[in-house]
Amino acid sequence: MAKNKTAETTQNVIEFINSFTETAQKREDSFALLALMQEASGYVPKMWGPSIIGFGSYHYKYESGHEGDAPLVGFSPRKAAISLYIYTGLADQEPLLKELGKFKMAKACIYVKKLSDINELVLAEMIRTGISYLKMKYDK
Repeated sequence: MAKNKTAETTQNVIEFINSFTETAQKREDSFALLALMQEASGYVPKMWGPSIIGFGSYHYKYESGHEGDAPLVGFSPRKAAISLYIYTGLADQEPLLKELGKFKMAKACIYVKKLSDINELVLAEMIRTGISYLKMKYDK
């Protein structure tokens, strides 16, 4: 079975943010997200792969047999936008998504240009509900 590319590493999170973020705004947003996600999740940040900052972890196993470990929540300060890795597949989160603010969404993440485009209180609630669901589903 193929090894997952995104695994927890020992890379320093602060050094990563300082070296990887190309603008002062993205650096400020990254440090603000670091604090927000740590507070909302209750976990310390760790690097996952070369560019994802993750909080906590869970082990998943799909019916196909594919399994691995992933952060419960995380983000990556990418060039085009900040990628937020938050579980959003719950019906309870639909109203939260409507209140979140300005973002784009793909299957596995939410993209924001800058942190001021979204409601941080709503984001924190989405983090808590997503983590709660993932723990219930995979911590067996």
